[in-house]
Amino acid sequence: MSIGIWQIVLILVIVLILFGAGKLPRVMGDVAKGVKSFKAGLKDDETADAAPAKEVPHAEAAAAEPAEMKSDEPAKT
Repeated sequence: MSIGIWQIVLILVIVLILFGAGKLPRVMGDVAKGVKSFKAGLKDDETADAAPAKEVPHAEAAAAEPAEMKSDEPAKT
């Protein structure tokens, strides 16, 4: 069972009635932005899988803190 031309026309008419002709370009623009961000997220996942992040042990993470964070003196405002 495939979607025919009449089913597509009916869906487009319903969408046009629901959103109106004025809002339709904005809705389609939002859909396009969503698709682009989804594709970018997939590419980011592929690059993250290819180069796994190096885990930093807790002791090394504490040593990597900036000196101003280690100070016992209250912060100057």
